[in-house]
Amino acid sequence: MNATTEQLGRSVEFRAAGYWGDDTFVTMIDKWADVDPNHLYVSDGTGELTYGEFREKAWNLAAALAELGVKPGDRVAVQLPNWNEYFLIYAACARLDTVMIPIVVVYRAGEVGFIVQNADAVGLITCGEFRGFNHAAMAGEIAETADSLLFRVVVRGEPTNGALSLDKLLATKHDLTLLPPPPSADNHHLILYSSGTESHPKGCLHTWNTSSFLPKQAVKALNMTRSDIMFMPSPVTHALGLTLGVMAPTVAGASVHLLDIFEPKTALQRVGDYKCTGTASPAPFIRMMLDGYDPSVHDVSRLRFWLSAGAPIPTTLVEEAASKFSGCRVVSAYGSSEVMMATVCPPEDPVERVASSDGRPVSGVEIRIVGEDDQPVGPGVDGEIRYRGPGRLLKYWRKPELTAAATDEEGWWRTGDLGRLDEDGYLRVTGRLKDIIIRGGFNISAREVEEALLRHPKIANVAVVGLPDSRVGECACAVIVSKGATEITLEEMRDYLTNNRKIAIWKVPERIEFLPELPLTATGKIQKFLLRDKFGNAN
Repeated sequence: MNATTEQLGRSVEFRAAGYWGDDTFVTMIDKWADVDPNHLYVSDGTGELTYGEFREKAWNLAAALAELGVKPGDRVAVQLPNWNEYFLIYAACARLDTVMIPIVVVYRAGEVGFIVQNADAVGLITCGEFRGFNHAAMAGEIAETADSLLFRVVVRGEPTNGALSLDKLLATKHDLTLLPPPPSADNHHLILYSSGTESHPKGCLHTWNTSSFLPKQAVKALNMTRSDIMFMPSPVTHALGLTLGVMAPTVAGASVHLLDIFEPKTALQRVGDYKCTGTASPAPFIRMMLDGYDPSVHDVSRLRFWLSAGAPIPTTLVEEAASKFSGCRVVSAYGSSEVMMATVCPPEDPVERVASSDGRPVSGVEIRIVGEDDQPVGPGVDGEIRYRGPGRLLKYWRKPELTAAATDEEGWWRTGDLGRLDEDGYLRVTGRLKDIIIRGGFNISAREVEEALLRHPKIANVAVVGLPDSRVGECACAVIVSKGATEITLEEMRDYLTNNRKIAIWKVPERIEFLPELPLTATGKIQKFLLRDKFGNAN
């Protein structure tokens, strides 16, 4: 089944129900800038912008990009930390009807280069040096082989080798008559690249209507209003941070405070200083902030909700957060770059419900659990989670075979995740069919790391598995069969993956184990569950 045809074919149904509409990110900015131009929109500790100031700068930047040759439908890749400038670039791309491609800052040349080439991006916007890594220099290297690139822009850094300065683009008045008509809510809007079971990231193509379904549902579920101030430590280039940290506050006309480098005590201080009322992050962020919390120093009294998704939430964490952060409710949710928000626990749900489930389907979403025979199973029975609703991607970018394989004959999306529904319709995610490791809310493709390691002369075979980790949810462990008597060291592996194979450091396994051979099935598949059992209980 053609996903684009099936999804857009339900447009009348989704619009009639109010899940899709004609509003866009552009109309939202115009609306709030007209209602109250002096209302604070975004801040990051170095500066702040009101809705009125933001609109003026963003539309001027859109005109600057038009002068550089960017046209409606073009793709622009953006790799930035949680800075005010990211919001401006996102809005400028939206005003131009350009498809923005957010890229997390931990990606390196291998991933960024693939994304730029796969998407035929006409622009690459990065920071200069951030956390000891020179992103501008990396962008220059990528540009040498990326024929589609028309320009590079550097944010908060010195542009070199033909790159442009964002500060200079913003400081110059550009011709607003170059701007095209405002975009349609059904036009291509975003490509979110998500690492799953494939070696390379997969591009999830969304419209404003599909991508905004999550934030609109979140605004309703969390009762967000203009008086809310969203604290956003999660990367706004990742699905969770983008939808909950950028889109949701904009839909509500609220404010956002960004944190670019997560450090628990800094985060707690910012929550108090900026009077933040809500936040969203993977579960490990909650754990670290609970550990760093000092009630005599930190004021979290205005926090009323904390939405957590991207990694399982331990029951003890929900209970501890409810105890220490009184007045703040942890809200569990389930979703992905492909389907956005599927389920959520509203704040009024009891702590026990949040601790024991990942919520119930939001309005407009259908969830089905199927067994190995593709038939629905009853309450309490584990199976694959299937999704049908307004938040689903149109398709995987330039991967029609993957899109077709992920859509069943009735239009249900095969999530690849395992779970069960209880008698009340609440979902509990119990595992994954996909061979990915979720480290701190980010997906690591085991296959990608394995393929890189198999090129090392000391390694005959390898399996990368996720093992439980109290801090980040899962850590990556490389179980290696050596070629000779000399075993590769952890230091060697780290150096080889980051410098030789250009793998992002956060994907590098934190642990190595050695076996004379890997356990295999009769058909030659590695039995990773045996490795998880063996080494997950080793400590």
